[in-house]
Amino acid sequence: MLILFNGKVGLNAQQTAIAIEEDHIIAVDSDAEVLNLETANTEKIDLSGKVIWPGLTDSHLHLEMYSLSLQLVDCETPMREICLQRVSEKARSLPEGAWVLGHGWNQNEWEKGFGSASELDTVSWGHPIFLSDKSLHSAWVNSKTLQMAGIDRQTNDPPAGMIQRNRSGDPTGILFESAVQFVQQIIPDSSLEERLNYLRAGQASLIRYGLTGVTDFDSLSSYESLRRLQQENALKLHVTKGIPFEKLDWAISEGIHTGDGQGRFHWGSLKLFADGALGPQTAAMIYPYAGSETNRGKLQLTADDVFEAGIKASSHGISLAIHAIGDLATHEVLNGFGMLREYERRNHLPLLKHRIEHLQLLHPDNLKKAAELGITASMQPIHTTSDMFTADKYWGNRSRYAYPFQTLLKNGTSLVFGSDAPVESPNPFWGIHAAVTRRRQDGSPAPEGWQPQERIPLAEALAAYTTGPASLENIPDRSGSLSAGAYADLLILSEDPQKVDSQQLFTIHPECVMINGEWVFQS
Repeated sequence: MLILFNGKVGLNAQQTAIAIEEDHIIAVDSDAEVLNLETANTEKIDLSGKVIWPGLTDSHLHLEMYSLSLQLVDCETPMREICLQRVSEKARSLPEGAWVLGHGWNQNEWEKGFGSASELDTVSWGHPIFLSDKSLHSAWVNSKTLQMAGIDRQTNDPPAGMIQRNRSGDPTGILFESAVQFVQQIIPDSSLEERLNYLRAGQASLIRYGLTGVTDFDSLSSYESLRRLQQENALKLHVTKGIPFEKLDWAISEGIHTGDGQGRFHWGSLKLFADGALGPQTAAMIYPYAGSETNRGKLQLTADDVFEAGIKASSHGISLAIHAIGDLATHEVLNGFGMLREYERRNHLPLLKHRIEHLQLLHPDNLKKAAELGITASMQPIHTTSDMFTADKYWGNRSRYAYPFQTLLKNGTSLVFGSDAPVESPNPFWGIHAAVTRRRQDGSPAPEGWQPQERIPLAEALAAYTTGPASLENIPDRSGSLSAGAYADLLILSEDPQKVDSQQLFTIHPECVMINGEWVFQS
């Protein structure tokens, strides 16, 4: 038995000690009550007043992509010239013919907007270059890459995608949505051993931030790696693995149901895309983006499409997780879920725990719909502070109901939070800070925050990283809380989040992290 005492448990000042037996918590109470359980073999740790928090879950990230991103050129820079310089340095260090891969650029932050293939040509040193943007919905490539992928002025735009072209009709080097796949399919795959090494490094990074669980929406390519880690007893994180839509028939043939799994791996929901993203203006809108008379983004799923996919998945015990960002996309998805709920009831099927990913903008008519239908809002608060100026620029007054955390909670919607890493940092304390303050780390835009009526209290933000995900995932013995019977997933914090100034929440970091009763990180 292990007893942690003389601390502060969660947000409750009356509970100061925890007793742990193997991988579960067996008692949470005052020092006197818990120390009374001591036996001859008990290990005791005096926390000297430090805070114990439940382990945090990131409910939406891309595990393999994040792990790989730790090896990529960092393109998230305030100036395009800095990005080009980093690409040049990387290109010069690689053997002949190797790909230069990077991530994180955002044309909305650059004075001259999008880059071009010709600019990359000047720093490529003969290498093919592929740089994904911050949103993962567009890519910047050089001329060699365009040639290798067979993209020229004769190439048609793919369904739900677009090749940016100059006035002469030639590709500029910027690819949107499904057009990115023209290049992705020719980039050589990493070996299994390389992917395992990436995942080990990525897992260690996430644990250091205080994450003890994640929901992964990468492709199924990472499944083999995760399975290997579990077989080697090297999978420390609790991983819920989303199922790509194109793998639905495979999942059905394998008899997979949402929630199935063992150990630290379980299957999650079927992932679909209803639209693009705000950054490249491909999120589907009811009315055009500000500054355009025609651009309403790209709707990829209608309500009927959601209903059709939902019938097939729900009939086999697989819930849906649908990416929807623009107000038209969220409208269509909610209507589709309404039809699906009727089907589930009519056919005496379980009301599965369906979810909408991102839910970044809602029309006022739809503010109560997710709660009424029992649909979970899976949101990323760090997007709020990252995107707020872009949202004001392209959505204008519609931004009143952008990232509407407080409104959704008031209406009874279940919230879970994540990061969408590598789109944003997976540091959950950055997400908590964004949800509570709606301010950037430099304090902008103002002391009251952006759309301050949508700020939420610390307790609600914590719940969206703990009890919310645990309830949604419905994994036995995993309560997401510090209570008897729960997995011993916990953090020892350097500071008390309730006592620091809210603007400093992003500076908090764990001193120690425990998963299933095992210390997996100690500073």
